[in-house]
Amino acid sequence: MQNNKLKLANERIILGIDPGTTIMGFGLIKVVNKKMEFLQLNELQLSKYDNHYQKLKIIFERTIELIETHNPDEIAIEAPFFGKNVQSMLKLGRAQGVAMAAGLSRGIPITEYEPKKIKMAITGNGNASKEQVAKMLQQLLGLKELPKNLDSTDGLAAAVCHFFNSGRVEVGKSYSGWDAFVKQNESRIKK
Repeated sequence: MQNNKLKLANERIILGIDPGTTIMGFGLIKVVNKKMEFLQLNELQLSKYDNHYQKLKIIFERTIELIETHNPDEIAIEAPFFGKNVQSMLKLGRAQGVAMAAGLSRGIPITEYEPKKIKMAITGNGNASKEQVAKMLQQLLGLKELPKNLDSTDGLAAAVCHFFNSGRVEVGKSYSGWDAFVKQNESRIKK
């Protein structure tokens, strides 16, 4: 994929995604000379759609639109947390998979982070609240105000977590394409 805008060699854009089937949050940062700059944060409201498959289609299309608009070099995505409701986990996993598929279809490397790891990277506390994460992001990036819903700050937090973990030996799970994803997840393959 060729970028529409020329980027400097020391510049990269990170798209962070907090997948969801009610609200998908996302945030973008630009890294220039190892310093991060805030670009955008927003959310995709999906609660108005009744059909789960329609929601997945919209998640895919919006992720592609973000990729085509901002030309991210990397995608950081929050991994679904394990809860007691199996149906919710299944829906969340599908939403995450669709967002990942959009990035992989454009050849963008994806790194997955556990929610606790993201919170730890931003606040120093893996059990921090959404509000604490949002306030810290506000300070780190000089945001004037925070959104009403904090799903978008969760997406932004994934991008910032990726920035903080760049260059370290162990980041999250990283996939450069479908072959890499399958190879790193052989236990998930049904035979």
